[in-house]
Amino acid sequence: MPEDDAALSAEEELALARLALGEGDLRHAADHVAAALVRSPTLPEAHETLARLNAASGGDLDLFPLGQQAFVGAVVARAHLLAAAGRPAEGLDLLAAATGYAPAAPWAAVPWVTAADLPERLDPERTARILMQVCAAAPDPAPRRLREPLAPYLTLARNAITVHPAHPLLLGAASALARRLGEVTLAVTWATRGVRAQPTKLGEVWLGYAYRSAGRTAEALAALERAVALDPDDLAVYADIAGTLADHGRLDAALGWADRALAKDPAFDCAVHTAHRLRYLRDGNVDHLVALADFVRDHPDDTHEHGDLAECCRGRPWLGQVTPAGDDAPAPDGPAPSTEAVRRLQQLAHPAWAHPPAAYDAAVGLATLDLADLLALLAHPPEAPATALGRVLGGQDPALWTRCAQVWACLGLLHHRTDEPWERSTRRRVLGELAAGDLGPAAEAALFALVTAAWVHPDTRADVATLVAGRIAEVAAGPIRRTPIAVSLAYLARATPALDAATRAAAGRLVADAEGGPLRRLWRRLTALFRRG
Repeated sequence: MPEDDAALSAEEELALARLALGEGDLRHAADHVAAALVRSPTLPEAHETLARLNAASGGDLDLFPLGQQAFVGAVVARAHLLAAAGRPAEGLDLLAAATGYAPAAPWAAVPWVTAADLPERLDPERTARILMQVCAAAPDPAPRRLREPLAPYLTLARNAITVHPAHPLLLGAASALARRLGEVTLAVTWATRGVRAQPTKLGEVWLGYAYRSAGRTAEALAALERAVALDPDDLAVYADIAGTLADHGRLDAALGWADRALAKDPAFDCAVHTAHRLRYLRDGNVDHLVALADFVRDHPDDTHEHGDLAECCRGRPWLGQVTPAGDDAPAPDGPAPSTEAVRRLQQLAHPAWAHPPAAYDAAVGLATLDLADLLALLAHPPEAPATALGRVLGGQDPALWTRCAQVWACLGLLHHRTDEPWERSTRRRVLGELAAGDLGPAAEAALFALVTAAWVHPDTRADVATLVAGRIAEVAAGPIRRTPIAVSLAYLARATPALDAATRAAAGRLVADAEGGPLRRLWRRLTALFRRG
């Protein structure tokens, strides 16, 4: 549903539409009216011109054709014409489709949608389906910027319930919309009435969500458990119960529900994501997150988007962002990077990422740089770019930008000659040599790249774990164990897949020794910097 890229205002589009109408060129008049509706969906003059065009064409809907690449303005214009022709349900279907495409636009803020008598001409089940379609376009809860554009649909829901006060599907769908728009008390009321009219699995789920939004956790869980009793095979509800329990610190009970779902279907994506996240939250073992990343990689066709992996990695050292820069150490010497290499690195380098596989994927933008350029970026990190983030880092913490640049240069090395078998590859040799060198920013950046490889390629895990274990043993037994870089390396070890238990414990002790120390203060400052950025 692409939009027109022209920069004309709605008034200019309407002037052209009236000119085309005067010349009898209905097709061009329709194009300009559709464009005007995109720019100003509620402009009275646009609707007046649409009515004139409709009269001139004898109600020819084909002036606003639909198709896989339909223009959103044509969809909206056709919706209004369908309503005017006594087919409001079809018109609402199209407005809901436009809302799904661009939910921030007030497509439905027109008198016919909010008219009190409209629901009398609609089948209540059809109205419920339209409300459900709108809900699919809105997060739960919807951000404030979406609440006003979506408010006409809530008015439609109120009016429909006035006409059909005991229709269970309508009450549940209306509750779901009210919940998204911050009308939580109303959501509970409508969902309760819906379940009272007819207890169904879906109705209990809507009621559970409404209670949960209202902070009534015990009642939410009771409703969701009733939903399970009504349909024991809907495993998504099991995951919802697990998530609700986990949100209130009841991890063991939450895992019990996730495991019940997995016992029925070990590959059910919601339960897999929830279970791995909860196990990581319970014991902090990164292998749970690595297993989740493996599942995501092995199931690329899953249509449901999950944020569990990113949620667990967000803000955590090396899992979701770099650690604060410690003492400067010399990087490998060599020639300066090319202008193109500098440009690409400045476009990509960032102190935070969703999770290690996301960082790996993003670094593919450096894949075509040759080895000399990648090493030059590591040896001679360029200045921060002239972007908002670059200005913040360059102005407040230039050392952090340098650290970011080196980390991303090493991530770029992971994409060098990927056709070579890992054991004998150039990328493995170069990163291994860097990682084994003097313990400093370059060695740590190389180690992070190797750890990232272990996340993405299971066959590299034993090799990388051995390298990381060797460096941790060296640090733990040496005089630098309480320095920032030693603790940063310990965090990196805790992000390493398949690390042996003894090394993981040693890394944990290094981190524990640093709690409250200078690195912890640096870390809090860095996290605050990211939030401001």
